[in-house]
Amino acid sequence: MSVRLQRTVVLVGMMGAGKTAVGQALARQLAVPFIDSDDEIVRAAGMTVAEIFARDGEAFFRARETQVLERLLAGPPSVLSTGGGAFLAPGNRQLIGERGVSVWLDASVDLLWSRVRHRTTRPLLRTENPRATLEGLAEARAPVYATADLAVTSEAGLSVEEMARRVLRALATRPGVLDGEVE
Repeated sequence: MSVRLQRTVVLVGMMGAGKTAVGQALARQLAVPFIDSDDEIVRAAGMTVAEIFARDGEAFFRARETQVLERLLAGPPSVLSTGGGAFLAPGNRQLIGERGVSVWLDASVDLLWSRVRHRTTRPLLRTENPRATLEGLAEARAPVYATADLAVTSEAGLSVEEMARRVLRALATRPGVLDGEVE
C-alpha cells in the first residue's frame, strides 16, 4: 500500500467494539506501530487495569490515562487504541483533536455483549447485572463518542481485516490524515 499516515489514528468506543483487533490490523495495513493505551498504563504501573481500579480508584486511573495519551500523541504517527472511558474526558478529546484523528468504532450492545460477556477483566462490568451495566454505559457514552472525527460501524460477521479496511476508507475522507491513495 502506498499510503503514509500523517496523524495518529485514535480508536475510541465501548469495550468490545474491536479497538485492539481492528487497530492492530489497521497498523499492519499502514505499516505503523500499534499502541494500546491501557497496555501502556499497565506496563507503567506494574498492575492490571482491574488492580489499579481496585487499589487506587477510577479517578487515579483516568489521570494516568491522560498522561499516557499526552506522551503517545507527542510521538510519531501510529494507531492508538484507547480504553472505553478515555474519550469521555474533555481534556482527552481536545488533546486527541489537536494531535490526532479520532475514529469511533460504533457497535450495538448485542455485539458488544457477545464479545465481553465471558471476560473477567472488565472492572466496570463487575456488577450484579453486567448486561444492564453495559447498556447503560453505551447509552450514556454514545453522544460523546459521536463527537469523534469519524465513525465506522462494527457489524457481526465482518472480519477484523474488513473492519480495518472500512476504517482506512473513512480516514481517506479526512484531509491531512493520509498521504497517498487508498486502494
